[in-house]
Amino acid sequence: MKYALTNCVIYTAKNVLYEHAVIVEKDKIQAVLPERELIPEIQRINLKGSNLTAGFIDLQLNGCGGVMFNEDISVKTLEIMQETNLKSGTTSYLPTFITSPDEDMKSAVKIMRDYLAKHKNQALGLHLEGPYLSVEKKGVHREEYIREISPEMKAFLLDNADVISKITIAAENPAMQYAGEFVEKGIIVSVGHSNGTYEQAKRAFAQGASFATHLHNAMSPVSSGRAMGVVGAVLDSDEVYSGIIADGLHVAFGNILIAKRAKGDKLCLVTDATAAAGADIEQFTFVGKTVYVRNGKCYEANGTLGGSAVTMIESIRNAVEQVGIPLEETLRMCNYYPAKAMKVDDRLGSIEAGKIANLTAFTHNFDIVGTSVNGEWKFA
Repeated sequence: MKYALTNCVIYTAKNVLYEHAVIVEKDKIQAVLPERELIPEIQRINLKGSNLTAGFIDLQLNGCGGVMFNEDISVKTLEIMQETNLKSGTTSYLPTFITSPDEDMKSAVKIMRDYLAKHKNQALGLHLEGPYLSVEKKGVHREEYIREISPEMKAFLLDNADVISKITIAAENPAMQYAGEFVEKGIIVSVGHSNGTYEQAKRAFAQGASFATHLHNAMSPVSSGRAMGVVGAVLDSDEVYSGIIADGLHVAFGNILIAKRAKGDKLCLVTDATAAAGADIEQFTFVGKTVYVRNGKCYEANGTLGGSAVTMIESIRNAVEQVGIPLEETLRMCNYYPAKAMKVDDRLGSIEAGKIANLTAFTHNFDIVGTSVNGEWKFA
């Protein structure tokens, strides 16, 4: 299988190229070269002036397409999520499993291992968002499952670090003292669902935490000129990556702009999506709670936000049109920077020879034209 993607504007993550083509052979990008240099006999896929970029990478996805990983812990659920992702240009993602009993966590790890053995360069491993969080900043997480880590679970997590890519821990939860051990095994430690102080968050970063889960949401804010909270620590930490939800509901667009100015190339767009994303449903179940969907907003009966219904391409449109971030930089926030944050930029996140051919094409109106996963091109 060898073909050339032509007649497109190419956002490589490092340059914007016109009148160039991307040659894909098998599962990799073979070359990026001027269209005039293409050999006549190569198969050409005409993208009709669309934008072409590395496939989007969503680092926080609870569910989509009507399914939730927490509610149906199965390979089939992850496959439905990936199929739904492609409709919004996401080619790789981090399935997120929120606060649950130990046995459910173990099941999620097993299913993740099975999925990774079957599908390459799609799910990037498992994100455990909890249960080692703050009750005060629990959000939709169930309070009765929030806890300290047991020696047995700590050993289990370390033993399965090959499929657990990220763990979200509150800065003040005692589990954070083991951040260095998790990091040493290759697990990204993220600060989130935390009511900690600025000092506790900075200590967590010093211990090895290198990410922050959905900036501004479920974390202590900058509440005065003297109390900076976890938000202040994240904005003040140059080497810490952070996800942010650009649906206009979780975070005000003005706060996204401020975060972008502070974080620069360390800010990533995430959806924090739930079953409602890419599905026409009015409610769904999330860890035993009913979450209602109204006008693109997901919330419990008490008004607590229960994830989002936004897709990645909608997030990109919002970042460009509502926040004012240039398209070229917005695209880096959803492919190149996430790849670097998860240390997979050796194979994903940009259009370069030798990289895996996970690609997305979309129109100037933010409609998905098609995607390639492991070199297999499909029109939307």
